[in-house]
Amino acid sequence: METVRFYSKKELEQFISKRLGEEKLGQAVTTVTNWDALKNSPSKYVLLGIPEDIGVRANHGKPGARDAWLTALQSFCNIQNNAFTQAENLIVLGEIDCKTQMEQAENIGQDDPHYFEKLGELVTQIDDKVSKTIKQIVQANKIPIIIGGGHNNSFGNLKGTSQAIGKPINCVNFDAHTDFRALEHRHSGNGFSYAFEDGFLNKYSIFGIHRNYTSKAVFETMDTNPKRIQYSIFEEIAISKKISFSKALQNAEAFINTKTEYFGVELDLDAIEHMGSSAMTPSGFTLTEARKFIRYFSEKENCKYIHICEGAPSFSANPNQLGKAISYLISDCIAS
Repeated sequence: METVRFYSKKELEQFISKRLGEEKLGQAVTTVTNWDALKNSPSKYVLLGIPEDIGVRANHGKPGARDAWLTALQSFCNIQNNAFTQAENLIVLGEIDCKTQMEQAENIGQDDPHYFEKLGELVTQIDDKVSKTIKQIVQANKIPIIIGGGHNNSFGNLKGTSQAIGKPINCVNFDAHTDFRALEHRHSGNGFSYAFEDGFLNKYSIFGIHRNYTSKAVFETMDTNPKRIQYSIFEEIAISKKISFSKALQNAEAFINTKTEYFGVELDLDAIEHMGSSAMTPSGFTLTEARKFIRYFSEKENCKYIHICEGAPSFSANPNQLGKAISYLISDCIAS
């Protein structure tokens, strides 16, 4: 089963709008053709796309997350290459091969009584591809920056990283939702609960969940596991101001113990106000706050992966703005 489709330099060129006297990032970043070349590269970060939205649909959500990767890549390739953007820090690897699963998902009728369960079976196949790919990247001593797809892919990120380092990993998640739903068929709402149950996720911190969209059952589950699950509430940060944004960052950092423990960074774009996604919110953090979050955690020495997910260009008033937003987040990670 194929897991990754490696991109060539020539493929990147189709995204670049060239301009005389300028060099765009897409012209300067590195590509590789195989895993050995990746291991031998001096670059620290690896950019990887997941063009799927099966997990979102399996969670009763709307499709569209499949397109975030290429939308983001086009914007990212047209960032200016200069001393601050640091193209030498990045390899553009390519994308998880989701073509077969996406085609099979389209052939499942929505009137099928087992529609969601069948989508969940396809999600488990993508889980396997994602986890194997992330494991190889982390074993190559690189930090993957994963773009696109639903938040179901958190499971593969956590599993692959955990297997690479040989123990469970901690995680901090910038999200309006916990994605800690029941252990039913696999979907975008239970990636963390499955990773927790299967022993890949150790400590889990959720940053800025919305009180209106977190069920009583999920709150009870989290509150019965205070040593392994910690959360802050968006309304207490942004509305009542019971806690400052910076203090919430510090609390999350202390809980997952970034100084001595390996951890992953997850950022769900539906936590950003008016950002195009299946669960787009009219009230949320700003993009600048999201940038502060991802910069704060990605620069920590023990960060092992970064995942930016759930973006859906079709829900954006201007799809290019979604791509540009993701590009800002990527550039904040690779700038030293």
